[in-house]
Amino acid sequence: MSKRITDYKNGEQMSLEAVIKLSDYRLAKNGKHFLSLVFEDKSGQIPGKYWDASEQDANDFKVGAIVQLDGKRDLYQGKPQVTIARLGVIDPNTVDMSRFVQTAPEKRSDMENEFEDVFLQITNGAWNRIVRYLFKKFHEQFFTSPAAKSNHHDFQGGLAFHTLSMVRLAEKISDQYAQVNRALLIAGACLHDLGKVIELLGNLGIEYTFEGNMIGHITIVDEEITLAAKELDIKLDSEDMILLRHMVLSHHGLLEYGSPERPKLLEAEILHDIDVLDASINMISKALDKTDPGNFSERIFGMDNRSFYKHS
Repeated sequence: MSKRITDYKNGEQMSLEAVIKLSDYRLAKNGKHFLSLVFEDKSGQIPGKYWDASEQDANDFKVGAIVQLDGKRDLYQGKPQVTIARLGVIDPNTVDMSRFVQTAPEKRSDMENEFEDVFLQITNGAWNRIVRYLFKKFHEQFFTSPAAKSNHHDFQGGLAFHTLSMVRLAEKISDQYAQVNRALLIAGACLHDLGKVIELLGNLGIEYTFEGNMIGHITIVDEEITLAAKELDIKLDSEDMILLRHMVLSHHGLLEYGSPERPKLLEAEILHDIDVLDASINMISKALDKTDPGNFSERIFGMDNRSFYKHS
């Protein structure tokens, strides 16, 4: 069996097939262009730079392209990277595409069944109808979409897995603290990132859609909630609907992180906290999976560029 990205150690020569996850055509200080790339297979990712790149190279080595990658694994500022020796495009019809698609660690059918049980816990009629309506509307996209372009849960089914992880945390917190409105917290967890089915596109290479770039998933899902309420004849000016929309609109916590409002409900503050917690656990775990015991991980951009120690 041929080696995968994460099988290579520092200093080893690399030769493998991979998909281009990210591709950015840039201008260096010396006036020459280069491509900043991230390569991926089912095992993980590694970045690399393709120097003296032409516009044709930028077109050939775009997001989603399958390539033959030859080079050497090195470290740059504590992070693994590949020093590219040769890069060539491969006809996707000649390879098994499943080798390049990272997927959620749980089966889709199991997650679908669990969500059906989750909906039963949303005992408020308006919230329950809204959640069920939107999950039905975006069912296929929800269970195949990633939760991010990079960093956390950036794999096929990542959105559903991240959402379900948050719902599970919401259930435990609601069990611990009787003052928490369980139905509101779970409804908020179900809907908080649903706009990413429109914001993000692709599985082999994840890109922001035009609407995602211009509007963003928070505004998108709020609009979908509004449209659903009108379709279901639910009053938008009711307290129930204002509370549900606030859960979604405030879940990034800070204005500079994209939320038009900061959390003003206990449940909204909890939703923000468990969103950060689940994303952090995923990012750290992903880095530690590539780290030998007794060593520090690569620096994690989404965790303030910190490294984490893997104990034995």
